[in-house]
Amino acid sequence: MTEGKHDLEIVRQVAAPPAKVWRAWSDPDILKLWWCPRPWTTEVRAHDLRTGGAFHTFMSGPDGGTSDNPGIFLEVVPLQRIVWTSMLVEGWRPADPWLPMTGIFLIEPEGQGTRYTARCLHRSDADRAKHEEMGFFDGWGTMIEQMEEVAKGLD
Repeated sequence: MTEGKHDLEIVRQVAAPPAKVWRAWSDPDILKLWWCPRPWTTEVRAHDLRTGGAFHTFMSGPDGGTSDNPGIFLEVVPLQRIVWTSMLVEGWRPADPWLPMTGIFLIEPEGQGTRYTARCLHRSDADRAKHEEMGFFDGWGTMIEQMEEVAKGLD
């Protein structure tokens, strides 16, 4: 479940090959289809998939709720690994996010599909607990299911 005491992690087998999972992540028009649990929607405001590149999503809920999530990519290894953080924004500028974290996403071949790992590193127990109470496991699990559905349908 967790790597460190401040981490939350989900590991799933995805019934799509790594190349399709990578495409679901690397194409912002595809990413917006699965990035947050439906019926919420995602607007991808920045998606410069390179080390130091901006990554900014804005999510909107049917009840009018929103979640603004600017950050940057810290590491990008094509077809294998994406690391981003909410603690910095483009130009390596410090940020003051509503939920400080770093996300590590691993894409690994496994059988006919992909072993997909989503790990969130938090700076404190309180931040980790807040994220877990918000529904991390249900929400991120739903996102992975949606990503699988979208990735399986890609050419």
